[in-house]
Amino acid sequence: MIRLGMVIDQNRCLGCEACTVACRMENHPEAGPWIRVETSGSVLKDTPAGNYPDLKMDFQPRLCNHCAEPPCRDACPTGAITKTETGIVTINHEECTGCGDCQVACPYGVINIGKSGLAEKCHFCRHRVDEGLEPFCVICCEGQAMHFGDLDDPESDVSRLIKERGAFTLLPEEGTRPSVYYCPPLPRQHI
Repeated sequence: MIRLGMVIDQNRCLGCEACTVACRMENHPEAGPWIRVETSGSVLKDTPAGNYPDLKMDFQPRLCNHCAEPPCRDACPTGAITKTETGIVTINHEECTGCGDCQVACPYGVINIGKSGLAEKCHFCRHRVDEGLEPFCVICCEGQAMHFGDLDDPESDVSRLIKERGAFTLLPEEGTRPSVYYCPPLPRQHI
């Protein structure tokens, strides 16, 4: 069995948004890129925390979590949302009515309704994955913060990162069992 997933190393993420540009170029989403980079630091959005020279700002790319138990699929009245044998959650636009039930059901807020009135979200660049390639955001990541692979293979890069860095998923209390993990930022070292 293969369960594809992603690990994002927040220590390496530069907040450069190359992933969002890559998503737009590769997928041409109507409602904006299917990945967004959230920043945290101080109480003021997009500003660092601390005092010079001890400033801190963290970045967290957010995309579809390709849940093992996807609430969007369960909420879809037409069956337009399915999960592949490798765990990729996809939307069939031939069956989507744009009702928005999936958008409401997603606890991660990563499904959008495009200009065509249909739901859209990240699909891990399935067209690339089917050809043995990585998602385009992974290829274009300037900080080499994004890693893609088989979560069920204990020897894979993603499994190793999860174990060694104590990677976590978002909203584990939702019971969705996400396939996107985050390595927490390491404490900053002064030189």
